[in-house]
Amino acid sequence: MNDPEIHGTVLGGFAPVREAFRGNFAAGQETGASFCMMLNGEVVVDIWAGHADEAKTRPWQKDTVVNVYSTTKTMTALTALFLADKGELDFAAPVAKYWPEFAANGKADVTVAQLMSHSAGLSGWKEPMTREDLYDWEKATSLLAAQAPFWQPGTAPGYHAMTQGYLVGEVIRRVAGETVGTVFRRELAEPIGADFHIGLPASEDHRVADLIPPPAGGGSIGLPSSDSALLTNMSTNPQINPLDTRTRAWRGAEIPAAGGTGNARSVAAVQSLMANGGWANGKQLMSEAGCRRALELQITGLDKVLGIPVRYGLGFGLAGGMVPFPNPNTVFWGGYGGSLVVIDMDSRATYAYAMNRMAATTTGDMRAFNILMAAWGAMAG
Repeated sequence: MNDPEIHGTVLGGFAPVREAFRGNFAAGQETGASFCMMLNGEVVVDIWAGHADEAKTRPWQKDTVVNVYSTTKTMTALTALFLADKGELDFAAPVAKYWPEFAANGKADVTVAQLMSHSAGLSGWKEPMTREDLYDWEKATSLLAAQAPFWQPGTAPGYHAMTQGYLVGEVIRRVAGETVGTVFRRELAEPIGADFHIGLPASEDHRVADLIPPPAGGGSIGLPSSDSALLTNMSTNPQINPLDTRTRAWRGAEIPAAGGTGNARSVAAVQSLMANGGWANGKQLMSEAGCRRALELQITGLDKVLGIPVRYGLGFGLAGGMVPFPNPNTVFWGGYGGSLVVIDMDSRATYAYAMNRMAATTTGDMRAFNILMAAWGAMAG
């Protein structure tokens, strides 16, 4: 049994959330973790516990941050939604309007919305990629611009696990004239006061928890209904190694689909903007209509890569399908290993979970859902 001290704050009525969080540690499922819940723009739960390293020599502190893999996609998507809300980006427009080279190999009509909804047919690279190539923005994006889609764009979803960040990120760069990490930091993270980074400064390395890789053979992404060739391409070209997240090269690079660094508090703080109609930290940064565009269903069906039924909006998964949520106007996404963010626009609630012991999953696991169910029960109670 492992019963660590739970640090942080839990407002009245939400004690069951703390107990569910504690229960994950008691069951031996955690090394270090954080959970945050915001309601109407106010923090109601902000807790953390455990250790930032496998040897348990570094306590998980209030300001500990960790790589959250694909939860980063929600930050990249929000940056695109922000630009669209300002009238600078049109999701219905062809990608080639902003990025002319992208029109190559039959992609002239692929829309920005298709990039946002994993339906552009570019779930991976056709050319061989090394892990170091992920740090080379020009190579990663120019190869995608040049290649033909794996399937007819717009006809089916297929999870763009690593490529989505480069695709949407390059559109952002072409529109804004700056990298996605720069636009995100200046327009969203800093005004909100959120400690989330797409490209972490070296000065913050000392605060980063070590991701602990999932057990070998402990599960796999994709189901028998996956397209095996697409799944293999996505997961092996290049092969992702969680130990890379401990390196300066990974942390400092802008990898907008998987390289973000933060904690539950910072993830919730940024995404509370979506839950509260564009309002965060006392500022109106976006219009409510601009936030709610994330709810616009782009494509639904069996994901060719993940092999599960999905409903994709503009940059987020939507309620319905396999994932039960209390309210219909809910968007979410999770990261490899277990991190998760859920944004409920009906109850104006934001839930975020970040940890360092990875489970073998790309779409969240029961640790986060145990806490969510406790939160939903407390809300209903």
